Amino acid sequence: MSEEQLVYKKKKKKFKIFPIVNVIFFILVSLLILFPMWKVIVDSFDAHSATSFRWWPSSFSLGGYGAIITRASLYRPFLVSVITTLAGTFMGLLLATLGGYVLIQWEMPGRNFFAYMLLFTMIFDGGMVPKYLVMQNLHLLDTLWAVILPMSINVYNLVLMRNFFEGIPESLFEAAQIDGCSPMGIFFKIVLPLSKAALASIGLMFAVTFWNDYTNFKIYIRTDKLYNFQIKLRNMVMDSNIPNDDSVDPNTISNAATIVAILPFMIIYPFCQQYFVQGVNVGAVKE
Repeated sequence: MSEEQLVYKKKKKKFKIFPIVNVIFFILVSLLILFPMWKVIVDSFDAHSATSFRWWPSSFSLGGYGAIITRASLYRPFLVSVITTLAGTFMGLLLATLGGYVLIQWEMPGRNFFAYMLLFTMIFDGGMVPKYLVMQNLHLLDTLWAVILPMSINVYNLVLMRNFFEGIPESLFEAAQIDGCSPMGIFFKIVLPLSKAALASIGLMFAVTFWNDYTNFKIYIRTDKLYNFQIKLRNMVMDSNIPNDDSVDPNTISNAATIVAILPFMIIYPFCQQYFVQGVNVGAVKE
């Protein structure tokens, strides 16, 4: 075989069936996900929504969104959701970063013990009743702290942050120590500035969790004025407590409420996408 034939053989690409099947499979999965979402979006703009699937609204109307936005009883729950999301995200990032930084201190006595204890909680959970009793004994029931504190401690996010910190060159820590920087000074001046991708990705996961929280509010909160946006929207839809408007179908308002609930992160997520992918990959893959 001549040298030209060998070169041609190397350049010739082999036909592989797996990439084609893989693309077709994920296209089908994406369509299965997008069709229900598209139906909800279309019905939220349709004054006379129907159970059948429609590509476009038969009678375009913004009445559903108008009924949600002008409903004064939803303003306070929306504010509660914003407060718990901001406070919970800050608290979660604080605990995850400090916990991850402590676990990369190789000279710390008992480091492996604490790491194993944290990982143990990922496998065995205390359960709903013990958590409720803890909140009761701490006198946190019917306060927003009962919602913020339990979800702020997320071992999975803490492990991701620890793995990200382990990827920072050790020479940077040694140089900072030689210059007389304290451990906390290293944390604030070196570790955090180099961890923007991880902070953005993990912060986004915390924010989505707090914004969509329903269960904890249902268990720990009894005062109506402390209910969040998700609880109020659910009660409005399930209890048929929908504003009376002859020009708009109640189902239209229900679909509009669903879109309003997920809209904030539909707007935020595209701007954090690059940090989300980069942060999770760097924190989860070790060379």
